[in-house]
Amino acid sequence: MASFSDLSLKERLFLLGYRFRRIDPIPWAAPRKPLIESRVALVSTCGVSLPGQDPFDLSVRGGDFSYREIPADTDVSRLAVGQRSEAFDHSGLERDRDLAFPLTRLREMAHRGEIGSVSPRAFSVMGSITAPGRFVQTTVPAIADRLAADGADAALLVPV
Repeated sequence: MASFSDLSLKERLFLLGYRFRRIDPIPWAAPRKPLIESRVALVSTCGVSLPGQDPFDLSVRGGDFSYREIPADTDVSRLAVGQRSEAFDHSGLERDRDLAFPLTRLREMAHRGEIGSVSPRAFSVMGSITAPGRFVQTTVPAIADRLAADGADAALLVPV
């Protein structure tokens, strides 16, 4: 994670002027069962996509609010990185997709019995969405519906 002083002047000026939303109270759902019995899904803002999927559109004003479904058995090294944020060094993510899309780590946890199972599909969205209205109204409910259809008990949310 970059500190404020690590950012370019453009990024610092943007953050100083950005109107962050305050959510109060913070939504929370208590787990219904222990993780060792739970089906866990992955949702990350790393902006990865499979070969053959459309990449995220970096020209969308306010940020591309679409999502990509990634099958749980995907070899993460095959994923293309389309993250638009300039607020961090992308070289680690380019070398190891599991840093921001830890699907391999979730499968390992299921194999070791630390979680019940991995949901059949994971979801990738774009980070650095500066106009989140469409994302909140459209994308979040669509992903939530798919998580429910997959029988996910919990989701690992990975903000990038």
